[in-house]
Amino acid sequence: MFVSLEGLLADPAPVLALAPMKAVTDLAFWRLFLRYGGADLYTTEYVRVHVTSRLGPEILQTVRENPTGRPVIVQLLGNDPQALVRIAKELAGLAVAAIELNLGCPAPIVHRKFSGGGLLRDHNRVDKLVGTLRDAIVGKFSVKTRLGFTNPREFDDLLAIYAKHHLDLLVVHGRTVAEQYQPGVHYDAIAQAVAAVSCPVLANGGIDTAPQAQQVLRQTGARGLMIGRAAIRNPWIFGQIRKQLRGEIPTYPSGREVLAYVLALYEASGPPDAREELQVQKLKRCLSYLGVGIDPKREFLRQVLRVTTRQELEAVCLRFMDHERPMPLAPFSDAVSTD
Repeated sequence: MFVSLEGLLADPAPVLALAPMKAVTDLAFWRLFLRYGGADLYTTEYVRVHVTSRLGPEILQTVRENPTGRPVIVQLLGNDPQALVRIAKELAGLAVAAIELNLGCPAPIVHRKFSGGGLLRDHNRVDKLVGTLRDAIVGKFSVKTRLGFTNPREFDDLLAIYAKHHLDLLVVHGRTVAEQYQPGVHYDAIAQAVAAVSCPVLANGGIDTAPQAQQVLRQTGARGLMIGRAAIRNPWIFGQIRKQLRGEIPTYPSGREVLAYVLALYEASGPPDAREELQVQKLKRCLSYLGVGIDPKREFLRQVLRVTTRQELEAVCLRFMDHERPMPLAPFSDAVSTD
């Protein structure tokens, strides 16, 4: 049964959203993720928008074939107002729950071009861009933001902008662009956003376990959570959070269940006729997130980085996952949280 964004937000339960991650959270991953409980809300990988860009077939297929039964937000990345408006209008005829402007991507290749988090260096430009899109988008409009480019205190000005333009949803990653994915998330700033804007706010950043998720909800007062890397590492996490919020004890997958997930992830990483080396490389990116929760000495990650074939990859996974012991899959104490 399809659930609308309005219906989702009308439910008092916290919204659990899967964060978009370029070259990872594609349509195939969404289908696989459903086997483990799925999310309440999905956002597409960002669509690069420039003067001559058009909606690509992958995004159109993701929206049209949405297998989740849940609302889908399409995220746009760019800095040209007219181009962004044009693409937003092209999306108007599709089953899109909202259109989102990416003001948070911290990748240097993005922010150096004054897109994503790079736009946070110029608050006047953010104001004009958000205002232009708000005026042009008839449906729901959301923003995903970081706290600023270099200093969390920049968030005061940004929040005034977001409040002024009456967004329908605000997703806040509680770090600056400069902080990338360093330890420490400014959850107090997310609580500040909840108090400052009239729209629902989703908290993002550093959420690795169900108890931690519950604590972030209490600390911030957010309407829900958005989780990315931790969900790639542990696709059971949303089910674990739901149990935690019901007062139940979360359960953890066994090593062999994690192994089955990795093998299924490999199959989902490309079509049957895809080149093996490309599938291995794509899976290695996902395993870089998984590896911080496999062993404290990072030996799994070191071995995975050396493999070049599926056979080698499976052999490494068998060495570390062929057992029935429960695996929490949270980063070990010396590992850096990267959600």
